[in-house]
Amino acid sequence: MSLPRLGDARHGKLLDNLSGFGRALRRAGVPVDASRMALAAQAATLIDIGQRDDLRAALACVLTSRAADRALFDELFDAYFRDPDMAHKLLAQMLPTAQGRAEASRRRPRVNEALSPPKPPPLSAPPSADQPIELDAAMTASALQRLKQADFNALSGREYQLVERLARDVALPLPHYPSRRSRPGPQGRRLHWPGVMQGAARTGGELIHLPRLSRRMQPLPLLVLVDVSGSMERYARLLLAFLHAATRRLSRRDVFAFGTGLSDLSPAFRLADTDAMLAQASLAIRDFAGGTRLGESLAQLRQRHARRLVGRRTLVLLISDGLDTGEPEALAHELGWLRRHCGRLLWLNPLLRFEGYAPLARGAVQLHAHAHGMLAVHNLSRLEDLAGSLAAVLRR
Repeated sequence: MSLPRLGDARHGKLLDNLSGFGRALRRAGVPVDASRMALAAQAATLIDIGQRDDLRAALACVLTSRAADRALFDELFDAYFRDPDMAHKLLAQMLPTAQGRAEASRRRPRVNEALSPPKPPPLSAPPSADQPIELDAAMTASALQRLKQADFNALSGREYQLVERLARDVALPLPHYPSRRSRPGPQGRRLHWPGVMQGAARTGGELIHLPRLSRRMQPLPLLVLVDVSGSMERYARLLLAFLHAATRRLSRRDVFAFGTGLSDLSPAFRLADTDAMLAQASLAIRDFAGGTRLGESLAQLRQRHARRLVGRRTLVLLISDGLDTGEPEALAHELGWLRRHCGRLLWLNPLLRFEGYAPLARGAVQLHAHAHGMLAVHNLSRLEDLAGSLAAVLRR
C-alpha cells in the first residue's frame, strides 16, 4: 500500500510532515532533538517513500533509542500517517448524528495528548480598578481528587508532570529506634557522672540535680531497590522523585536501581535538587526499560554492597511488579539472604491496583514468600497512605 502524503495533495510536504511528527513525539515524551530530525529527513530520502514499512523502520532507527519508546512510536506513526480510508472514517465521525455513540479511543493517553491540538488561552478583558476580582475554583477539588486516584500508567504527559510535582510534597516519616549512643536527659537508667560532678562543683558539693543518660532516637536505616524494567518505566521515575524528596532528611539511605543489573543511585540521591537527581540517575542507569533479573541484581548487592545493611536494622523497600525473567531458585537464595540480614523486607507492588491480583508469576511467588509485607504504590493516594501502612507492617 502506498503511503499518502499529508498536507498539500498536489505537491506534498514531506519535511513539514516529518517536523510535525517529531513535535508530536516530543509532546508524547520521546526525546527528539534537531539532530535526530535532520537524520530523519536524510533517512527518508534514502528509501522508497512509497513503502510504508520502510519509512516506519527508517524513522524508528533515528528517532527512538529506547525499547520502551518503540510501542509509543508505532502507535503514533499509525495515527499520524494514516491511510485514506481511516481519514474518511474519522471525518465521518465528526458529522452530527442523532443516535449512536463514537467508539472509545484505545490509544495511550500520551498519544491522544500529542495528537490533540493545543488549547488557546481564554481571551478576557483585564479587570478595571473598581471591579472586584472573582476567582472561580469550580472542579478544582474534584480534579485533584481524580489525579490522586489515577493510576500512574494511565496519566497523560501533562498529568504525569503534575503528579510528579505533587508526589514531592508527600511525607514519609519512618519509625525511630533507640541507638547505642546516649545523651544527657531528665530520664534514663544510668547517671551522667560528668554532669553530676560539674553540678556538685557549682553548688559546693551539694547534689541538687542528678542528670541521667538516655539513648538517642534515630530513624531506621533505609535501603531502596527500584525496578527500572520496561513494565515499571512509568512508576520508576515518579517513585524516585517521591523517595528523594520524602527521605532527604535521613542520615542513612541507600538507593539502587535494578533491571538486568544493579545500579547505585546513592551518589545521585545526595544532590539537593530532585530534577538534578533524576538527570544524574538517568546517566547512572544503563539498562533502563529493559528486562528484569532480580536474582542477579541481589547477588551483586550481596557481593559488593553488603555493608549497606546496618546491623540487621535496615528497612528494605523493594519496588517491583515481580515479573522476573531469571531463575527462581537463584532469586529464592538471594531473597533468603536479604531477609536474614535486614530488619524488614517490604514489597511495594503496583500490580495490586488490579482487583483479585495474585502473585502467580515465578518471581512474584518468591517475593511473596520472603517479604514481610506487600503494599500498593500505583497512585498518589497510595503514596500518601504509605507511611501509615509501613508503621502497621513494622508493628506486626
